[in-house]
Amino acid sequence: MAAILRAVEITKDYGSNRQKKVLEKTNFMVEKGTIHVIEGKSGSGKSTFLSIIGGMEFPTSGKVYYQHESLYELSDAKQSLIRGEKFGFVFQSFQLIPELTVYENIELPLKFQKKKEFDLKAKIKELANELGIVHHLDKRPSFLSGGEQQRAAIARALITEPDILFADEPTGNLDQITTKSIVNLLIKLNKDKNLSLVIVTHETNLFPTPHYLYSMKDGVLKGIKSNV
Repeated sequence: MAAILRAVEITKDYGSNRQKKVLEKTNFMVEKGTIHVIEGKSGSGKSTFLSIIGGMEFPTSGKVYYQHESLYELSDAKQSLIRGEKFGFVFQSFQLIPELTVYENIELPLKFQKKKEFDLKAKIKELANELGIVHHLDKRPSFLSGGEQQRAAIARALITEPDILFADEPTGNLDQITTKSIVNLLIKLNKDKNLSLVIVTHETNLFPTPHYLYSMKDGVLKGIKSNV
């Protein structure tokens, strides 16, 4: 199976003299339709790693390849295009804009694409219905439960039909029952849409059977288990 994303010898240092090392030479690859779960405690470097492979933060050294192109050697415009259309992002804090309705939040990534208004409405309603939030489209996020807000955030991440969904502690603010429903939803999206998932979490055994399970400790990523 061909890799759609590869990280090669990624390091990350902070400080004027690069005295704080966050990531040691890290290698990683994502194939189409696979689930990758990276476990680790807070401060282990997993969120920084996700930001780097997701095109949001430059590494100190090493390369990230998306579809054989070196991501950080592309123009700013091409990097933005990949982040906006090929990558989707979900965070612990949802990051929905409170002044906008759920519909408007989901619509945001499409504002930069030239699509007919009719097509947008149909696509958003279809996705919202699939995620169980179609009846909340005219509400603002504050009127939704935590689980419903996270579903709205997932809808926003999926609306561009990305190749990879990056999720940083996607269930960190949710109760146990809601966490289970979100995990089941992500697994279903992986199966139904052949969507690649890269998830970082401090919760062990959050996903019972990922294709690949890793542990991040002190900036070192180690593979624990493969189910492929």
